Amino acid sequence: MPHRPFVPYPARVLRTPAREVEEITDEVRALWDEMIEAMDAMPGVGLAAPQLGVALRLAVVDASDKRGQAVRLANPTILLASHELRLHEEASPNVPGVSAALERPRAVTVRFINEAGQPDEQDFVGLWATSVQHQIDHLNGKMYFDRLSRTKRDMLLKKARKLNG
Repeated sequence: MPHRPFVPYPARVLRTPAREVEEITDEVRALWDEMIEAMDAMPGVGLAAPQLGVALRLAVVDASDKRGQAVRLANPTILLASHELRLHEEASPNVPGVSAALERPRAVTVRFINEAGQPDEQDFVGLWATSVQHQIDHLNGKMYFDRLSRTKRDMLLKKARKLNG
């Protein structure tokens, strides 16, 4: 089944903090599956539900070499972040054709509800950490380019408007 389309920026759902997930239901699991399908089709290493127009605190992350290792997260929160930073070129299917290099903590510890509906904690390092932080930003109504200087952000958005009409 094809996944729902990526919501184009500046849709309101991308700028509004998502709602907490009350419980892990079959509908939530089906949405996670759809999100993984959309992430793999990009291809990307993570996706948040608001990117598909669903205002729930759900994310998937898979930075593995051979895919199929997706971590499903509901209501994720960063508990600890390393002082050491990592530079990575970030992008979003909601603003196609543009990207920006950002520094984020190299490692994070995240608390979330897993697919069994249980509280869980996991350490993410490297690209996994970058992706989970990027997804949590989406769940908080932030885009990666919000972390850029005003000048760089304006240039990126101008280029995106030109590319995407």
